[in-house]
Amino acid sequence: MTEAKVGVAPYISPERQGELFSFVKKLGIELKDYNLLNLAFTHRSYAHECAVVTDNNERLEFLGDSVLGLSVSNWLFLNLPSKHEGFFSRIKSAVVSEDSLYQVALKLGVGEVVLVGKGEGHSGGRKKKAILSDCMEAIFGCVYIDQGFEVARNLIVRLMEPQIDAFLKHKIVRDYKTAIQEYSQKTWKKVPIYTLEKTIGPDHDRTFYVSVNLNGTSFGPAGGKNKKNAQQAAAKLAFEKLEEEGIDFDC
Repeated sequence: MTEAKVGVAPYISPERQGELFSFVKKLGIELKDYNLLNLAFTHRSYAHECAVVTDNNERLEFLGDSVLGLSVSNWLFLNLPSKHEGFFSRIKSAVVSEDSLYQVALKLGVGEVVLVGKGEGHSGGRKKKAILSDCMEAIFGCVYIDQGFEVARNLIVRLMEPQIDAFLKHKIVRDYKTAIQEYSQKTWKKVPIYTLEKTIGPDHDRTFYVSVNLNGTSFGPAGGKNKKNAQQAAAKLAFEKLEEEGIDFDC
């Protein structure tokens, strides 16, 4: 794979080489091209500050996102034969989400290896959810190019299976709005109705309280820092109440 195709990575010092070796050891795989891995760790803020032309990890992130999605979809299809497409879509959305990838990145110590610019570093960039989750996707893209799909898929499955298990046990955030909407449309041919009940706090620090009505039954209000989060919180109340009544959203 030529440099022109994958991008120009930052210089790897002996110290940096050691950091990359240690990270690959955590992944439990072999890697041939450490320049490619270094590129996967290169945030655009760092590339912009380099004295020589240097690329960033965004192209690898794009590729890794597709490899991640296919790998998770393949696992779901093979391991959950009784589930339907709607459930697959919900669990995949949660498992490949920014929040989920961020948790994996924290466990692997990605923030200790990622390259960010000085300003980004001073503002806590090595701990930012978006930067670390994007970096995870770039790493998957790197492994796919370097080792092929099977190795990349096996790595992704090993890292993401705990996230899948957490979803199945309701330990990571679900898209509760979608779940109750699908149920409401299927059962009553109606969509949930969300109502903003009140807002509390100054303009810069407001909390919104929203209730949701399902076929005449109201749940909430529940609070959130914006209307979207408040709607999710209200939908969660409805979801949990319906589950208590025996509704299985995963069937």
